[in-house]
Amino acid sequence: MAGPPASRIDTVIFDIGNVISRWDIRFLYEKLIDDAQELEWFLENVVTPDWHFQHDAGRAFGDTSRELISRFPDHAELISAFYPRFNETNPGEVDGVPALIERLHDANVSLFAISNFSAEFWPHFRKGKPVFDYFSDIVISGEEKLAKPDPEIYQLALRRFDLAAGQCLFVDDRLDNIEAGEKLGIRGHHFADAAALERELEALGLIEG
Repeated sequence: MAGPPASRIDTVIFDIGNVISRWDIRFLYEKLIDDAQELEWFLENVVTPDWHFQHDAGRAFGDTSRELISRFPDHAELISAFYPRFNETNPGEVDGVPALIERLHDANVSLFAISNFSAEFWPHFRKGKPVFDYFSDIVISGEEKLAKPDPEIYQLALRRFDLAAGQCLFVDDRLDNIEAGEKLGIRGHHFADAAALERELEALGLIEG
């Protein structure tokens, strides 16, 4: 992606979902709904990414679930399972990325994160995951009631992290989030896999090949 010259980049800001940790609502509900057709209908109409985004934007699960259950009362039990079993939507780390984070840390590269994540769900997800110990700070959208790609969350993060946009590489799996950061002068890497990210980190001189 376009951005500042490599010599100015000394900090990497990561997204979390589908960059560091695998994430999909399906990972949970394929355990709870046996019928394939019913599963697809449920994921398209009931517990959807758009519904869940409300949590990332700062709404409480108690409110969103009550509203959703009023619309789909026959699915109350499945809807209610989302919060206590949320970590099952995150079944593990993205291959190769934690190792890159460790290499960046060992190379004294500053590490931060900006994640669209529920303030309620984050503490339970974060617990027991040492990869996040490498990060100096993490901005959680649900805590700030600001979510990517709103430019205000990037501006807030830069102020909190005490960084200039031009010294940062931002890694995210969503192109709209990358483009929002680039409009503020943050170099973007549209994440596809660890191998492509490794090549860019090497090209920027942040890790050795």
